[in-house]
Amino acid sequence: MRMLVLGGTSMVGRAVAAAGVAAGYEVVCGARGESGAVPAGARLVPVDRDGADPYAPLADERFDAVFDMATMSYPWVSDALRALAGRAAHWTFVSSANVYADTASKGQDTDAPLVEPRYDAGPAEPSADPAVYGAVKVASERAVLDAFGSRAFVVRPGLIVGPDDRSDRFGYWPARFERGGRALVPDVPEQPIQYVDVRDLADWLLLAARERIAGVYDAVGPARPLPELLREIAGVLNAQVELVPRGPAELFAAGINPWAGPRSLPMWLPDSHLGLAARAHDRAARAGLAHRPLADTVRAALAREHELGGLVRSRIAGLTPEEETTALA
Repeated sequence: MRMLVLGGTSMVGRAVAAAGVAAGYEVVCGARGESGAVPAGARLVPVDRDGADPYAPLADERFDAVFDMATMSYPWVSDALRALAGRAAHWTFVSSANVYADTASKGQDTDAPLVEPRYDAGPAEPSADPAVYGAVKVASERAVLDAFGSRAFVVRPGLIVGPDDRSDRFGYWPARFERGGRALVPDVPEQPIQYVDVRDLADWLLLAARERIAGVYDAVGPARPLPELLREIAGVLNAQVELVPRGPAELFAAGINPWAGPRSLPMWLPDSHLGLAARAHDRAARAGLAHRPLADTVRAALAREHELGGLVRSRIAGLTPEEETTALA
């Protein structure tokens, strides 16, 4: 299979490119190359999606499969379709669970109502405005489905974890538990959480391209209680740690935020967003999305934390040791 990854130098795109190389495919990565190197065995073609005629370096090339990782720009998606649609047999677009209008209700599937589309570019960082991020993704999905129809594969991941994770959310917990001692955790026994390991997601995207799977899918794993997941993460590491639960009211009073950002407990969700961590996963499972053992994901996340400097660095999500000590006092 000859495949083009629009991206290929950071998390999902890099994982897809690496999986393609490992499978023996010819892998071309169209990217600026500023986020990192492409995997060994892949070929980088300079593509600046903000530039004039960005796909000129790919002129006359044809592909069995294209994988588009565009985040916050509808023009990126529509321009790629105009330039490449006639030269690709199958098109995968990585969207997001942020496309859904109802973020609270659990058990929804891909037929749930979506936010209104936005046909422009949003902030460069998706977390800066998740609502705009979702709206741009809705518009981008429509463009892909209109252009490719039964040859389009649109996936809506929730929390993506594993190698090259830059969000600091999942990785915070292995790093914190490895340090030991008393660890502050949210006391939310009924809160669900879902995630997908980026390597499992990449394998599934390649499977879909090979088998010409089409349609719209939520790329999520089975929902499970967050406290159960945190206990299992600690168990994988055989960590000498005491989990100290505090309820949402106490956490908010201490100035601790849910999900992400400064002074946060990652993966803790307010009630208004529980639906984003409890989506139906059956269709994706039937279409071949498989999930590796938690231990593999935890060790990969911890290795990533070690690469980045662990808890003592400036983080996008989580508590500093000093913030946690104050909250536990």
